[in-house]
Amino acid sequence: MEPNANHGVGVPGLSVDHEQVIDLALSADRAVIWSFAFEGDVLAWRPGLDRLLALPGAPESDVRKTLAELVEPLLVAARTAPVWHDLELEQPYRTPAGDARWIRFHARTFEGGLLGIATDVTDRHEDRRELADLADRYRLLVELSPDGIVVHQYGVLTYANPAGLGFVGAKSVSEVLGRPITDFVDPPSVPSMLRRIAGLNEPGATSEPAEAVLTRLDGGQVTIESVSVRTTWEGKPAFQVIMRDVSAQKAAEAALRFQAALVQHVSDAIIATDARGRVTSWNPAAETIYGWRAADALGQEVGRLVGAPLDPGDVLAHGGVAQATHRAADGSALAVRVSAAEMDDGYVLVCADETARRRAERQFSTVVAALDEGVLVIGPHGRVISANPAAEHILGATEAELMATPPDNWPLYDEDGRRLDPSEYPSEQLRRGGEPQQGRVLRAKRADGRIVWLSLSCRAMNPEDMPSSAYVLSFTDITERKAIGERLAHDATHDPLTGLANRTLVLQRLNTALHEEGYGATAVLFIDLDKFKVINDSLGHTVGDRVLQIAGERLRHAVRAGDVVGRLGGDEFVVIAFGVHDESGVRALTNHIRDAVTTPISVDGRRLHVDASIGIVLTGPGDQRDADELLRDADVAMYHAKTLGRGRYEFFDVELRMRMQRRLRLEQDLRDAVRHGRLWAAYQPVVDLRTDEMVAVEGLLRWTHPVHGPISPAEFIPLAEESDLINLLGSHILRETTREVAGRRAQGAAVGLKINLSTRQLDDPALVLAVEEALAVTGLPAEALCLEITESALMRDSTVTSKTLAALRELGVCLAIDDFGTGYSSLAQLQRLTLDTLKIDRSFITRLGETGDAEVIVTSIIAMAHAVHLTVVAEGVENAKQLEILKRLGCDQAQGYYLGRPLPAAELWS
Repeated sequence: MEPNANHGVGVPGLSVDHEQVIDLALSADRAVIWSFAFEGDVLAWRPGLDRLLALPGAPESDVRKTLAELVEPLLVAARTAPVWHDLELEQPYRTPAGDARWIRFHARTFEGGLLGIATDVTDRHEDRRELADLADRYRLLVELSPDGIVVHQYGVLTYANPAGLGFVGAKSVSEVLGRPITDFVDPPSVPSMLRRIAGLNEPGATSEPAEAVLTRLDGGQVTIESVSVRTTWEGKPAFQVIMRDVSAQKAAEAALRFQAALVQHVSDAIIATDARGRVTSWNPAAETIYGWRAADALGQEVGRLVGAPLDPGDVLAHGGVAQATHRAADGSALAVRVSAAEMDDGYVLVCADETARRRAERQFSTVVAALDEGVLVIGPHGRVISANPAAEHILGATEAELMATPPDNWPLYDEDGRRLDPSEYPSEQLRRGGEPQQGRVLRAKRADGRIVWLSLSCRAMNPEDMPSSAYVLSFTDITERKAIGERLAHDATHDPLTGLANRTLVLQRLNTALHEEGYGATAVLFIDLDKFKVINDSLGHTVGDRVLQIAGERLRHAVRAGDVVGRLGGDEFVVIAFGVHDESGVRALTNHIRDAVTTPISVDGRRLHVDASIGIVLTGPGDQRDADELLRDADVAMYHAKTLGRGRYEFFDVELRMRMQRRLRLEQDLRDAVRHGRLWAAYQPVVDLRTDEMVAVEGLLRWTHPVHGPISPAEFIPLAEESDLINLLGSHILRETTREVAGRRAQGAAVGLKINLSTRQLDDPALVLAVEEALAVTGLPAEALCLEITESALMRDSTVTSKTLAALRELGVCLAIDDFGTGYSSLAQLQRLTLDTLKIDRSFITRLGETGDAEVIVTSIIAMAHAVHLTVVAEGVENAKQLEILKRLGCDQAQGYYLGRPLPAAELWS
């Protein structure tokens, strides 16, 4: 087939516009035109195709076949493509000679066929291979680059080199690819990053280097300097970011800034000089210390600026540090510590101004020297470096003597007097534990043998350097304070009058014996001095105190060395005897004590006799009583001994305990009896011996117990006296008897009323008001009421008693002295007291008619009473003979069972 140059390719049944062929030919370099008719699968071509396919001179069939194989993909596509549709194909081709070629086919469909151009593009593929090689080399450079390189497209990471992965702490690309780039940028750095990217509008555009902070996968951060470049990735716009880690650079810059700031702001003068000693740097502290401005100091010789010779090399030769006196620009002296270091081109001098510290040290030394507290500075080697005058005075040694002996060799004792081992010294404990020792109370032995009490503290001079640091011992002499404290402690546990143990110490020692082994059986002796009250009331407290002191001394000498002697108060003493073996040994000790106490006591020329009633409690293993209970039981036994006649001792036993329990129950029942009206008054007649008529009655309190029946006044009155119920009972009997007698007088019975007052009632400030109220309420005349007071109560030197008696006299009531003759009675005392009646004690009346002495005594009492115009009443008249004698002796009145027993009011006046 021959081509038609004017009308395209000549193919039977096919005509193609030559303009289409020209368009295709012009679009390819070194193109060969070919055509293909679908009907009949005819291929046609222009000359040159055989050369293009390296088939020159080859049969047409070979050319056709080769061309058909190469354009087969285009033929398949053309059959379904629309008319005038362009198709392209590049095919590799191996020539018969074995050379590799690339053929590019550009074709256009037309109705019924395909027209195309074949072009050899082998050279272009060679260029692409070179580009691929170049790309491979670039990729290798990127992969090995120490800078982080990443690509992000539409804000999502699409590539990261190993360095980039390392920046964010990722081990593989799968950890970062596909994630937003903002995941790895610290939030404060995001806005500036986005602004830089937004400014890159053209391909190849590059941002200025900028700092940003990346957030690592482990939460850490790294500072980078980055550059962003506008590029493409897989044919689409993207950004390549090149990052450099500048963290170390930033740290170095910060260090340089810190060092520069340090030099500028440090308080020491930092001066740099050249090798000749001329100043090359002069920091602000140097300006402050020396008074020279940096501008004036630069280039000057350093010695002239500091006001003294200063050779840096000489300072280095002597260890690099020197103490010197410099002068400031104004001539003032400076105490300076100079340190020197050599540089390549000169020296650096650090001049520390120690003027203030040296001045403070001198002032501190002055203060320490003036302290009353001893201060020792102990060096790391354990010897005294310095001692202030107070330390010399307290320890009785000079500073030189103290420096000669290590403190660890000084004898120290604890508060119990035990000498401390050197390992227990405060200094050793400080060295071992590093903790300061504060306020240790110790005793030290001075060189002269005198013991001083010290409150000692020990602390390190530099705690960070323990245990090799020096330390300070400070101490205060508390010898006098300790003595005062010991005296106060002694006073708190000892009776101030006798020096014996007081109740507190007695209980402490007794508790110790009960709860600790080694004491054995223990005896508690409760001692009460008989007749002491009479001595104290009649002769005064001064004599009484001296009697107690002598009694205490005798008790102390009568017991063994380890026993305890104490005074509980008043005339009550206690002895605690440890390690007793049996009851017979306790009896022997008790008799020995009584013998010591009953020996006559001489006070102010008087020989006074006292005795002792003693209660004893024995305790041993298994005894469950505590110290208070033992003391109470011994008190009960003593009380029992006193009720049996005084001057004896009794052991506490179960029976006595039962009696004590009954006593306690009765005491409570007595309180209830007052509230429930179980107390009543009995009346005993008082007869005028001249007319034998009843002129008065004595009101006596009686108690009928709902269980035990009548309780003797001898039992319940002492209970009332000891339990403070006596005032309540006294008020009750006063109200009842005044009401009853007032009523009888209204009926014509001309009788008076006599009532006993106890000593405790006289001390009651409400007594006078109670008497006044009873008289006012009942209408009983005051002169019809006679209050009887015991002789011992009247003999007391009591201001309260005197005022009470005077107030009663002002009310108009009569006063009588009861039980006269049992105490220290005298005419002078009767004259001193304002009384109306005197009652002779029954002990004298009972012996009338039996002994002549009794009649003589009663005669004397009557005479003495009449001499001071007192009415005399004899109590306890039991028979006619006694009554006859009393009438003969001139006694005024009498009472007793012979004249009438105490009876209820209804029976007495029936």
